[in-house]
Amino acid sequence: MKRRPVFLLTVLCFGFAFFYVPILSMMVYSFNESRLATVWGGFSTKWYVSLFSNRQVIAALMLSLKIALVSATIATILGTMAGIALARFTKFRGRVLFSGLVTAPLIMPEVITGISSLMFFILLADWIGWPGSRGFTTITLAHITFSMVFVTTVVQARMSQADRAIEEAAMDLGSRPWQVLFDVTLPVISPAILSGWLLAFTISLDDVVITSFTTGPGSTTLPLLIWSKVKLGVTPDINALATLTVLIVGIGVAIAGFVMNRSDARRDADARLAYQANK
Repeated sequence: MKRRPVFLLTVLCFGFAFFYVPILSMMVYSFNESRLATVWGGFSTKWYVSLFSNRQVIAALMLSLKIALVSATIATILGTMAGIALARFTKFRGRVLFSGLVTAPLIMPEVITGISSLMFFILLADWIGWPGSRGFTTITLAHITFSMVFVTTVVQARMSQADRAIEEAAMDLGSRPWQVLFDVTLPVISPAILSGWLLAFTISLDDVVITSFTTGPGSTTLPLLIWSKVKLGVTPDINALATLTVLIVGIGVAIAGFVMNRSDARRDADARLAYQANK
């Protein structure tokens, strides 16, 4: 039996510890009785009770969820269309320019994206009087522009691996292009679409830089609220909020993984049945 290199296992353990030990310590200290985040004063859940009674935190959380839901949904629709176009229509005029415009925010620093979005909204306000004030709409538009790139990349990669013969067979059997799209193409790439939506939702919910440039008075998202509180020092209520965020994201990822695995298993079973029926 071949021995695994001790050095690689050691590096792997240190890598996991570097990422997850701080998160675990944060979760432990969220139950700290003391107000000092780094001094253990006993077990207590009072910071969770205080967190749920904080109207400012609840309002920021609801605003962040609304922005993330809307921006992720629209970004998934636009990103899916862009990914299909780039993967299936490889010779249309302006493809290189379109591909560059779609992927530019992926390699561009977030500060540049935030400044350019801010200047764009200021120019629009001077020319047409919209937006009158920056808030939900401007943040959502900026998040759509940024997160659509990730959806396009995921969908394009999945479309490139999909068997095109299935779509051609459906068209040979009399299906129209729109029927092929909705009955064949979209079900095949549905795991990629779901992954893109989750990625866009997470990016929008977590963004600080772009949001700070496109927000206005009275539109404080949860990451901005946490950032403003951390400047004054980390307190146990912030640890409690971060712990709840980690748990919710973890549960969401687990559910999405279960649904995707179940969908893949069902599709593989249908493919085996179709193969056996044609033998």
